[in-house]
Amino acid sequence: MKTVLTVGLVVAALASSAGAAQFSAPADAPSVELDAPYVPTAEPIVKSMLTMGGVGPNDIVYDLGSGDGRLPIAAVKEFGAKKGVGIDLDPVRVTEAKANARKAGVEDRVTFHQGDMFEFDFSEATLLPLYLLPEMMLKLRPKMLDMKPGTRIVAHDYALGDWKADKFESHGSSTLYFWVVPAKVNGTWKWRMNGKDYSADIAQTYQQVAGSVQADAVKASMDIPVLVGDSLTFEARLPGPSGTQPLAFEGKVNGDSIEATVVLAGRTAKVVAKRTAK
Repeated sequence: MKTVLTVGLVVAALASSAGAAQFSAPADAPSVELDAPYVPTAEPIVKSMLTMGGVGPNDIVYDLGSGDGRLPIAAVKEFGAKKGVGIDLDPVRVTEAKANARKAGVEDRVTFHQGDMFEFDFSEATLLPLYLLPEMMLKLRPKMLDMKPGTRIVAHDYALGDWKADKFESHGSSTLYFWVVPAKVNGTWKWRMNGKDYSADIAQTYQQVAGSVQADAVKASMDIPVLVGDSLTFEARLPGPSGTQPLAFEGKVNGDSIEATVVLAGRTAKVVAKRTAK
């Protein structure tokens, strides 16, 4: 009787660094019926994904549906990532991935786990390279949006529904998509500067933000708002006693606080804006 695992698996494992070990399943390997086939992706696409994600020595790269481990191994061995982690439903693929990590000499920095990617904690990742079916991407999206602001996501061929990519690239018949997880900035933020109270009302849809800025009873639309990870900038033109006063806000979001530099009518101040309502 077959062992049936009903949680969907990645359509493909991502391609490898050269010299990955050849692997045959042991005769006593458990029978696993997967919802999608294991189809390796071309090596140039893998390298393009890691390049697009900007992998560097401080990165922790998680591969959900890691197959034979080629992507985490390449991230560490070829791109110098600090750590690679793979999760796969198929125990045969996990055994294969561990063997490949040993052969590549990176088993001290790359680990693999057998299990359900939807239950797995990948919150420490700084980069998520994904090659998953659209319905799987959407199921994972809430967890992605709860990750640390600034975490990068690169997806091969399938996007994240109405969460528009920050950029995309075409590579032959393949399309790569890139996102930066945005901080959650919706709500009302207040700060005091130069003896006056200011507030900003912000509405947010993923990384897109809009709103208004108010000083006392005077309100102005928020101009050129940009949210990238935990970095929020915007401008406004507030009426003043001697005409319009340009305001420029540049801050780092940390939960319900924003440490910011504000330039108003040529005067610069350091402020801490506090969220008072969501």
